[in-house]
Amino acid sequence: MNPQNLRDDIPLLKDYVYLDAASTTPTPKPVVEAMTRYYYKYNANTGRGAYSLAVKATEKLENARQKVADFVNAQPEEIIFTKNTTEAINIVANGLRFERGDSIIVPNIEHHSNYLPWLKLREKGVKIKIVKADKDGIINPESIKDAIDEKTKLITITHVSNAIGSVQDIKRIGKIADENGILFMVDAAQSIGHMKFDAKELKANFVAFPGHKGTLGPVGTGFLYCNLQNVEELEPSSLGGGTVIDVLGDQFKLEEPPRRFEAGTLNIAGFIGLGAAIDYIKSIGIDRIEKHCTWLTGKLYKSIIDIDKVECYGNPKNIYGIVSFNVDDINPDDVARKLDEMARICVRSGHHCAIPAMRHLGVHDRGGTVRASIHYYNILEDVEILAESINEIV
Repeated sequence: MNPQNLRDDIPLLKDYVYLDAASTTPTPKPVVEAMTRYYYKYNANTGRGAYSLAVKATEKLENARQKVADFVNAQPEEIIFTKNTTEAINIVANGLRFERGDSIIVPNIEHHSNYLPWLKLREKGVKIKIVKADKDGIINPESIKDAIDEKTKLITITHVSNAIGSVQDIKRIGKIADENGILFMVDAAQSIGHMKFDAKELKANFVAFPGHKGTLGPVGTGFLYCNLQNVEELEPSSLGGGTVIDVLGDQFKLEEPPRRFEAGTLNIAGFIGLGAAIDYIKSIGIDRIEKHCTWLTGKLYKSIIDIDKVECYGNPKNIYGIVSFNVDDINPDDVARKLDEMARICVRSGHHCAIPAMRHLGVHDRGGTVRASIHYYNILEDVEILAESINEIV
């Protein structure tokens, strides 16, 4: 499948130059159709009925879990369905048994979702060690290693920065965590679906991901990968329907993972759609996606940086899928609105839920940056239209 085939499955691309994949990706027709079939053909709750519709819905949901597991080299029991990355990270932050004096290592350029939950743990006496990226938003693994102390319990990092697009050496950082017996968590919101991701190879204990970005899945879906070796270290943060096997008086027995973490009725149609989205990504080929997006990221960066009065951020040799920039002294929101008015170009502007990263870049006071981000459905023409429009603004 080439990018044009994918574009044919996304109707809104006929009317818009969509360059906001880092926020969410438009959903292809086959994914929407898989969700529609659930609503039309077997719209029943899962795990709660013996009748055929409920059985079929449960089978489809668990089939989607298996697809997610295969996609990241995991077992289905290691995949906890969530509504987004933020919820997945908070399950770990609120579920691990941190003690006073424990320390957590986190970079200074994280999305708020992989920053604020850890800062809040300071209320429990947990020490947060913040390591600084270089000027291009790259974390030196040695700075992670230097921050480790005898009480370090967790290292957490984003694979690809949502604000800058910088790609971190998570394989090396995972090895450092493993060698020191420290838990390792990866925020893979900008990488799974864009490039090959193997949770076992990376020695990750936890991985958080949303369905509505790299895998072209529906909003309201995501997952937490929790290595089975660590599952007993994690306490469910929500309890209720579907999380227990038995209740006797004031005692209860939890379900086996992952169900003990999935309280209440799930977004059934959404996760069935996520399974269909993974099938769709696999039909394209993850290597083909990565090759195309790597090439187009280079074209995107060069087309913008070559424009007078435009500043780009990050090292072009180490960014993927995202180019963050500013135009002269114009507020980023004004640039984004102008691009929309001129050519129906959709880009994100502002602080990108990553205020520490914006301060690191020195652009917080000017309102952040404009961010253009791509996926396999983007083509060179999208980049050219963006560059032409920026030139016109300048």
